[in-house]
Amino acid sequence: MRCDRYRRASKFAAVAALPVLLMLSLTAPAAQAAEGDPVSLPPLRLQVGADEGCAPASSKSAQTQPWTRRALQLSRSWQLSHGAGVTVAVVDTGVGLSVRALADRVSAVGGAGQDCVGHGSFAAGLIAAGPSGKDGAVTGVAPAASILALRGTTQRGVPSAQLMADGIRTAVDRGADVIYVGHAVPNDPGKVLLSALARAAAKDILVVAPAVPDIAPDGADGRPDPRARAYWPARAPQVLSVVDYGPDGGRPQGAPVALAPDLAAPGDAVVGIGPKGSGHYIGSGSSLAAAHVAGAAALVRAYHPGLSANEVSRRLVQAAYPDTIPRLDTYAGLTAVLATKGAAEPREEAAHVPPPPSPQPRMRALMFAGGGLAVVLLVAAAMFVVPRGRARNWRPAQ
Repeated sequence: MRCDRYRRASKFAAVAALPVLLMLSLTAPAAQAAEGDPVSLPPLRLQVGADEGCAPASSKSAQTQPWTRRALQLSRSWQLSHGAGVTVAVVDTGVGLSVRALADRVSAVGGAGQDCVGHGSFAAGLIAAGPSGKDGAVTGVAPAASILALRGTTQRGVPSAQLMADGIRTAVDRGADVIYVGHAVPNDPGKVLLSALARAAAKDILVVAPAVPDIAPDGADGRPDPRARAYWPARAPQVLSVVDYGPDGGRPQGAPVALAPDLAAPGDAVVGIGPKGSGHYIGSGSSLAAAHVAGAAALVRAYHPGLSANEVSRRLVQAAYPDTIPRLDTYAGLTAVLATKGAAEPREEAAHVPPPPSPQPRMRALMFAGGGLAVVLLVAAAMFVVPRGRARNWRPAQ
């Protein structure tokens, strides 16, 4: 009799626990995602202060594939092209020559083979790094392309229009196929950038640059300036200008407002390599989105070697996923059949991706709702099972 009573009570406990188990199963994936969150990686720097040391090798490595790999459709794109035979010039803070993921594929001009800040190495990795991290989790867009490192900033990462222009000219002279410029400046004194960009266009070289700096400039009240401004070299008509978006599809809160960019690409919570070693950093900004587009351009130039720079730019823009700002679709850029030939569509007035609402309140509401449902089901089960059990003195039903 006692065994039957225990058996009946065990059945009741199992039934009553089902709602709780269901709620736990729904919340478990979120907990697992948090455990492997790349936020634990050290942050990418944009500049290094005069009293700071250079960026060290990261001691942490990515354990899972970044969200950008699926967003860029890299697995499908690599069935067609890896960017072999294409040289991408990286005009930035330099690229570390000892970076393992870029081994034997980096050449540098002047002192650009040393990267004190780490930004140029990070961007070069997004463009062309070979597999790194657990099971090759982190890979550049065009992992067979070559990198030409040039300085567009001071050694500490301060951008300069003159240094950018010099880097673009040198990239033209060295035969680059794509030129990535990693920074944006608010003016072009003496039109030095326009002159260098005209030279690149004459040599049929595609230039890709961020539409805005990675940090919003301060307004008169010291807060981020909400106005859309023109930045160089992105504002030049022959440059493919790029703005960033994040895993949730929107731009980060407080991001600079972009003035009529050509493309949007993944640029928030991006995982990439450092200036030395095999570890990883995490960074955000339109400069990282532009690096992804430069890598996509390398894939297209390798797969369609007969296309001009204008045709590559047009292909990436017109084959992009339609949105307020077209979103880079790497695979479509490789495979799309475009109706007519010509340059990319002319830019319209200021357009930007609005910052997304935070998903945290919604997640908290769902969790509270799930908990409340579990309590209601427990009470309902108890009201049904307990009276019937008492009436039969907890004997099993005949």
